[in-house]
Amino acid sequence: MTALPSPVSPHPASAYTFGPLAARNADLEVLLTDGLGGFALSSLAGVPTRCYSGLAVSQQPPVRRYSHLVSPLEVLRVGNEEIPLHALEIAPGVFEGRGLETLTGATIWDLLPEREQLVRGVQVRRRMCAPRHSGAVVYLYEVQSRVPVTLTLGGFFVDRDMHHVHRAAPDLGFAVQPGGRQVRVQGERETRVTLHLPQGAGVTADPLTPAPFSQRVYYRHDAARGEPEVEYTRGAALWQVHVPAGGGQVSLVVQGVMPGTDQPAVADPWAAYGQEALRRRQLAEQAWRASGVRDEVVATLAVAADAYLVQRVNVGAASSSLSVIAGYPWFADWGRDAMIALSGLTLVTGRYEEAREILGTFLGSLRRGLTPNNFHDDGTGAGFNTVDGALWLAVALERYARTTGDGPFARAALPQLRELLRWHLEGTDHGIAADPTDGLLRAGEPGVQLTWMDVKIKDWVVTPRHGKPVEIQALWLAALGAEARLSEALGEAPMYVGVLGRAHQGFGALWGADLGGTQEGNQEQRPVAEVQTPTSPSAPGGMDMGSLDRGPLGIGSLGIRPVGMGGLTGVFGIGSIGMGDSNFLSAHGGAQVPRPSAIPSAPEPPRATLADLLAPDADGHWQPDWSVRPNAAIALALPDTPATAAQTDAVIRDIEAHLLTPVGLHTLSPLDPRYLGNYGGPQLVRDAAYHQGTVWPWPLGAFVEVLLSRGEMRRARAALAGLTGHIWEAGLGHVSEVFAGDSLTPGGCPFQAWSVAEVLRAHVLVARAEQAATQNLS
Repeated sequence: MTALPSPVSPHPASAYTFGPLAARNADLEVLLTDGLGGFALSSLAGVPTRCYSGLAVSQQPPVRRYSHLVSPLEVLRVGNEEIPLHALEIAPGVFEGRGLETLTGATIWDLLPEREQLVRGVQVRRRMCAPRHSGAVVYLYEVQSRVPVTLTLGGFFVDRDMHHVHRAAPDLGFAVQPGGRQVRVQGERETRVTLHLPQGAGVTADPLTPAPFSQRVYYRHDAARGEPEVEYTRGAALWQVHVPAGGGQVSLVVQGVMPGTDQPAVADPWAAYGQEALRRRQLAEQAWRASGVRDEVVATLAVAADAYLVQRVNVGAASSSLSVIAGYPWFADWGRDAMIALSGLTLVTGRYEEAREILGTFLGSLRRGLTPNNFHDDGTGAGFNTVDGALWLAVALERYARTTGDGPFARAALPQLRELLRWHLEGTDHGIAADPTDGLLRAGEPGVQLTWMDVKIKDWVVTPRHGKPVEIQALWLAALGAEARLSEALGEAPMYVGVLGRAHQGFGALWGADLGGTQEGNQEQRPVAEVQTPTSPSAPGGMDMGSLDRGPLGIGSLGIRPVGMGGLTGVFGIGSIGMGDSNFLSAHGGAQVPRPSAIPSAPEPPRATLADLLAPDADGHWQPDWSVRPNAAIALALPDTPATAAQTDAVIRDIEAHLLTPVGLHTLSPLDPRYLGNYGGPQLVRDAAYHQGTVWPWPLGAFVEVLLSRGEMRRARAALAGLTGHIWEAGLGHVSEVFAGDSLTPGGCPFQAWSVAEVLRAHVLVARAEQAATQNLS
């Protein structure tokens, strides 16, 4: 017996309620994670819609994940009538069970789902959580009834790699344990199913002799993706729970066994739920304090951010480290994604220790100056095909140091940063090396994808971008600038000032001639000396040269206070135009960039203001690629990118005219003949469109920064409006990976780390600008 559940935790920071019709929408999905890469996933109503639905548990955190459960089996008996409360789609629009028609609604409390059903006057409420590091999912049932009722509980079980399906029902053994409160489901892996009853509440239970049966399940989202859509699970009813008149409570805990780990048991599921609810409220409070923005968007996305922070077991060592899952349900941890998302997931939310651990993980994984692009989901190793992962690591390291003032960590990491830059300067894998003629970074070799536009279909690299991509040049400048600023702040001499100066001048070749672009660079841009000597505290992004080592974390010792105390510039990486200046908003007075003229129809592709790429021609000369892509916004949002006000305004007009949508930026102008507006169907179709017009939310964060750098606060807020609304449209409380270019239908992972991180970061940036504007008016 378990003690009678106590009142649930404090009032949540975020809540969203769905009526019965909305709650039945199978496109609304909920995610619960255990901090080890494992998760519980389902539609809001509890209907499994993917092969990833149910419970997936990591055998080597955060990878090697296996599915154990697709859905609980729930049948309510009222009098002589049995009503299945679960719902399994067995063919398109055909369901086993009456879970949908009995729904009265659902509520998300700090992203913990609660489902309510009404049957013959009996109310059944089900809450869920995934206790930390447990590999388990907890179901809490509360029944209110004027008459005695019986609730039969069990499950629909599987035993497989989470990416696959059973073509026939798996051969599983069901062993009822002494006492009758636990059943062990045995295949290649073990699942433990435990029933918990509160003490003294009059609720009793009878164990059933398991009689497993085959149950077909149809996964509608897998069908839409051209993946295998039918699976055969092994169903079994395990207990009959007798609830007296007046009602009662019961809990079902399903746990996938993780051999060789100190896996905690869930001894008291009600206490576990209360602890998880309290932890989530504390995450929201922490983010409110750190960001200085106290609203429901921050609370919701701060809790969502926690889902992506996972322990990584270091194979062959007794230690573990922290990493970032790129997206649920199918991605593992990716280096590029982790470094881009780090600011929003940890620095904005005040989770500085986690930020340091993540940086340590990827600094410790460097190979020939490159970070892992992705760790393989089977736990066998990692791929290093990325040119930007290590450069984003340099950016993230500087943001962390400036936010926290953690001098000891910065001092320890500086040699690794310099070694990283040395490899890039002298040359490393995949043709990555600095060009001695202009200081820019070139990269690429046949058959290898290196930038974030990284689709490869067999031998076809869809968007190769070999040469000198624009955002890679901006990242290269930012990494060199980070080394200079950190060195100066630590009292050391920068090592790459000359390279930074050459690259700064070389960047001018990416601008159109009508805006001053030349192969020799743009002399009207910010003086190179300003970039080479970032020691003035008054300069944008300048750092206090005082005592970086002061205190255990040295908070505030860089002269930039943590978020929530005025330290916007250091945390959020505002680029070159003075967000750190207290007179910024009043100086610009909310001046608006002229609205772009109507887009003309033309047979030729539109020509960008800032080239997306410098690519070598047959004679070895560098030729600009004028495709209109969002990489220009990414480049201009970084702190060392040379740009005049006129150039920045021209890029803004390009993006507004060609790329901006309510939910992110197109990856290619719709007026480009190569544009593909349909993201859906089989993988070949999806991958071909992935970066050829599909809309991505995460680059919108950079565009918001660029707008704010020009005083465009209202347009920045308007640009975010669609995504803050989207939080409740797909992966509930999160932001999707992509959207179809034409229909703007959510696609890819419904829960994506850098989407969540960048929307949160951008929202806080705009909210802080709005606060400053209000203060200036008062």
